[in-house]
Amino acid sequence: MNKGYDTNIEEAVADAKRKDKDKDKKKKRSWNYEKEILRLQVEIAHLQAWVKKSGARIVIIFEGRDAAGKGGMIKRITEKVSPRVFRVIALPAPTDREKSQIYMQRYITHLPAAGEVVIFDRSWYNRPGVDRVMGFTSEKKAERFLELAPRFEAAIVESGIILLKYFLTVSEEEQERRFKRRIDDPLRQWKLSPMDVESYQRWWDYTKAYDAMLRMTDSNHAPWWIVPSDDKKQARINCISHILQSIPYERVKFEAPDLGKRQKRPGGYVEDQSVRHVVPDVTAR
Repeated sequence: MNKGYDTNIEEAVADAKRKDKDKDKKKKRSWNYEKEILRLQVEIAHLQAWVKKSGARIVIIFEGRDAAGKGGMIKRITEKVSPRVFRVIALPAPTDREKSQIYMQRYITHLPAAGEVVIFDRSWYNRPGVDRVMGFTSEKKAERFLELAPRFEAAIVESGIILLKYFLTVSEEEQERRFKRRIDDPLRQWKLSPMDVESYQRWWDYTKAYDAMLRMTDSNHAPWWIVPSDDKKQARINCISHILQSIPYERVKFEAPDLGKRQKRPGGYVEDQSVRHVVPDVTAR
C-alpha cells in the first residue's frame, strides 16, 4: 500500500472533520447570536418606553473606519422601535448655505427634544476625520475643532442630554475582505463609494487623523468607547449591551388598552363596485 496515499486520505478525513466541526460551531453561534440580539432588542423596546415616559434625551454617535459595520449596528438598534422616538441622522455633504454657517449649527438642529433618541451615523466628527484627510477643511480648522469639541459636548451633557460616543475599528485585512465582497456582490455594490476607495488607499492618513481625534476629544463627560468590529455579530452584542448598561432606564409597565367592541355592519351598506387595481398574487403561479 502506498504510504503517501494513506497519508493523503488521513489528512483529507481530518480536514473534513475540522470543516464539519467549524460548521457546527457556526450554526450554534448563529443561533446564539439571533437569540441574544432578540433579547437585546426587547430591552431596547423597554428603553423606548422609558424614554417616552420620562422625557429623556439621548444622543448616540457612531464613528469609525469605513466597512466597520456602523450601518448594521444602527439597523439592529432601530429595526424594532419607532422612528419617531429613535431618529437616525446621516447628513449629506453641506450645502453652500450650510458651509457659511457655524460648523456645529446644522448638527445642533438635530439634537433631541424630550422623549427622543438621536443616533448620528457619523456626526460633527466628520471635520477631524474625512474632511481633514481629504482636504475638505484646513488643518487650522480641524485642530481648532479638536480644541472646541469637548467644550461643546460638555454643554450638551450639562443640559441633561445623555451622550454616548462609539468608534468602530476594523483591521486592514478585514476591511479589504469586506470591500472585495462589496465589489463581487450586486446587493452590496451600492455601499462602495469613491470615498471608501480613498479610505482604503489612505489607511494610514486616516489612522493618524483618528488617533488625534480620539486622543483630544476623549473626556470624562463624553468618553470614546472603542468597539472592535472584525467580528460584526460580536461587536453588535457588545455595543448594544454597553448602550443599555450606560443608560439608567427602568421598565415601564405596559397599560394594555381596552379594544372594546367593533361596530356592527350598517344595514344599508352596499360594497363599492367600482374597478380597483389589485396587486397580482405571484405566489399562486
